[in-house]
Amino acid sequence: MAATFSFASKPVDPAAETGRVADPACGGFVSFEGWVRDENEGQRVLGLDYEAYVDLAVREGERIVAEALRRFGVRHVRCVHRIGALSLGELAVWVGVSAPHRAEAFAACRYVIDEVKHRVPIWKKEHYAGGDSGWVNCERCAQPTAAGGQHDHAHHQGHDHGHAQPHAPAAVLPPSDYSRQKQLREIGEAGQERLRRARVLVVGAGGLGVPVLGYLAGAGVGVLGIMDGDTLSPSNLHRQTLYALGDVGQPKALLATRRLRALNPDVDVRPFVERATAASLAPLVGDYDVVVDCSDNFATAFAVHDAARQAGVAAVFASIYQYEGQLQVVRGGGAGSCLRCVWETATPDGVVGNCAEAGVLGPVPGVLGSLQAMETLKLLLDLPGTLTDEVLLVDLLSLETRRLRAPRNRACSQGCVRLGQQPAESVELRFASLDEVAAAGYLLVDIRNDDEVAGRPPPVASVHVPMQRLLDHPEIIEGRGRTVLMCARGSRSRGTTEALRARGLQTVWSLEGGLEAYLAEAGAAIGADSDA
Repeated sequence: MAATFSFASKPVDPAAETGRVADPACGGFVSFEGWVRDENEGQRVLGLDYEAYVDLAVREGERIVAEALRRFGVRHVRCVHRIGALSLGELAVWVGVSAPHRAEAFAACRYVIDEVKHRVPIWKKEHYAGGDSGWVNCERCAQPTAAGGQHDHAHHQGHDHGHAQPHAPAAVLPPSDYSRQKQLREIGEAGQERLRRARVLVVGAGGLGVPVLGYLAGAGVGVLGIMDGDTLSPSNLHRQTLYALGDVGQPKALLATRRLRALNPDVDVRPFVERATAASLAPLVGDYDVVVDCSDNFATAFAVHDAARQAGVAAVFASIYQYEGQLQVVRGGGAGSCLRCVWETATPDGVVGNCAEAGVLGPVPGVLGSLQAMETLKLLLDLPGTLTDEVLLVDLLSLETRRLRAPRNRACSQGCVRLGQQPAESVELRFASLDEVAAAGYLLVDIRNDDEVAGRPPPVASVHVPMQRLLDHPEIIEGRGRTVLMCARGSRSRGTTEALRARGLQTVWSLEGGLEAYLAEAGAAIGADSDA
């Protein structure tokens, strides 16, 4: 495979460039040519100049073509961009991609065009009959879309001719400056080089992940992977300060990637827009030195833990509940205690509320995420004081901290005895409608709080037993046959079901999606009927 990005001060020869990516094993070849056109926004264009901060731009360009190789499975990618003075009709940018099949070649070519336009620091100055445009930062002319770096163009002849504030190319985007942290005796040039070679995977780009990602990128960690399958919602913004209101609805992994690349172009940021599961983590974790769990649920934390433990990779965990948080570091290579030494199995999600259900004040995940970043840097730099066989508890109201010993399970001397256990069968059920629950012979038990039930009563007959009361007195439903638990969105009911089954109640299930899912489906059906 070949991936190259370069600048040319002389005219580009498309035939010669095509020869550089030709491959008899490839059945598909796609190229893009961007030319200097003679008109922009009603003004006659006489020519233009391109300039770039070459060292920085080449590094970012190489990252983009490498991403295209990895993401689309193509064989060769090459991009050449002109700098200097260009005349009308001259070739300004050339991209060529060869691949076994045409679809991948088209997709990779489009990706490179759009990402180069948005991310690579290139400036241009257009010359008009009545003057020039001044230096325009092409990176700022390209606005990101919800697809994360995919931009629609009004034409395909070079860069769009929108204008930003003039910029002098030589004075913009200096090399990243790590001088303040290199002054620390424990870091210096050698430590900075260690960070440059380090690779960290961060799972979750939310309240915990935002400070982790910001500080690791700022420190110059060489490769940052971001795994998050969620999109940004307005309720996230009070604590996820990496984002803006205009970003709502876009994937967090892609948003964070763009922000971090702007913060520090030296860092190779790699987004993975997917949920963290055992299947999605397994092929990734082994490529990193440390994995940082910044998720908001126990199931994901244990999936991260198990993948890291099996790969022999260190992991840093944090969790929060309202004003409190806890932190734990699991060493790589199987040393020391792990998550399963403290908790044999994951606490069922929903039994302990996440941020959406229990509430959260922004600085709480900010503090815990900052501690995660610090513990990660201590691991990468081999600094003293890293948490070892212990859990740190933090109370942000009283400002008290406690370190609790968490010794390794004696049975784990030859490896974690709880890894590889088969997951339990699904405890969730889905019905065509809420009426079908009773029709199928199940007792429907609403475990929402009193105020939730008063604010939104269930539209069908049910028994109301709040979650905590049911957990304290499971005998309430014993002997009542097959039972389906219902909460607002399915998380609490699933967790409660798992907890009750662990106590021996095997005839209880959770309503998948909760009440909200069924009300939404019913509303959609009513809307469709009215449209008809």
